[in-house]
Amino acid sequence: MERLSLDQLHGFTTALELGSFSAAAQRLGLTQPAVSLQVRQLEKRLGTALVERTGRVLRPTAAGSALLAHAVRIDAAVSDAIDAVNHHASGTVGRVRLGTGATACIFLLPPVLGALRQRFPGLEITVSTGNTADIVQAVEDNTLDLGLVTLPAAGRALEVTPVLDDAFVAIAPPGTGLPARVSAAALARHPVLLYEPGGQTRRLADAWFARAGVALQPAMSLGSVEAIKALVAEGLGCAVLPGMAMRDTAPARGKARQAVEVRPLTPPLRRTLALVVRRDKRLHRGLRETLDALRALA
Repeated sequence: MERLSLDQLHGFTTALELGSFSAAAQRLGLTQPAVSLQVRQLEKRLGTALVERTGRVLRPTAAGSALLAHAVRIDAAVSDAIDAVNHHASGTVGRVRLGTGATACIFLLPPVLGALRQRFPGLEITVSTGNTADIVQAVEDNTLDLGLVTLPAAGRALEVTPVLDDAFVAIAPPGTGLPARVSAAALARHPVLLYEPGGQTRRLADAWFARAGVALQPAMSLGSVEAIKALVAEGLGCAVLPGMAMRDTAPARGKARQAVEVRPLTPPLRRTLALVVRRDKRLHRGLRETLDALRALA
């Protein structure tokens, strides 16, 4: 029996992933007729139609859906085989493109990435920061391999795995006199600094104030947790921040952290960090190791 062509399978899966032959051709560095020919040859080899057009978008037929499930596993197996050989040839374990928020990047990731670098010196990790919506979209578009984001996050093509709960806290200059547990009403009696609009951190804080019936107008909105902490330490107001931002992970910042009061919120406000990765993502060794390290944060 004639073997199936891996190139034809790859053209088939890419065309369905992107919804068109022309988009697949651009990604694969081929012409549009070449990708169309790959799929026609595959259909001829199997004796059935595999794709159909719905409007301008390619969709799999029933037979195409059945093949697609196998093709993803075949592609992953081939990728694993190549990665295994490359590991012996060059000592590398691949490249990982990770997206996350600025707070997690500063206060959560350094020890995780440091441990991965010690175990796998040849693993190349690039980290991009942004808000949840942008990171989720980048994972769906396959321009990032995985994201560590604040829930909610969803997508039909994504696997979302919660890994860590993080309680928010109030911080204030020394002598502010905040109660042992800080309510929205108590905090609103002071100037309040919040993270800039657009991200999940700000939306969660705004919703917490709104649930308490407090229509808060922040004194300042900033895009940096470290800037907020520094301004609070200088006496310019109070703030609501993720608890991880107040962890003592860098002695150089210890002075700034000790110059503020930290109080839990009432009612409690929490966010959940989750890993997002495409369900059909090929998990080469480096990506598997990175996922395992981040899952261990739970």
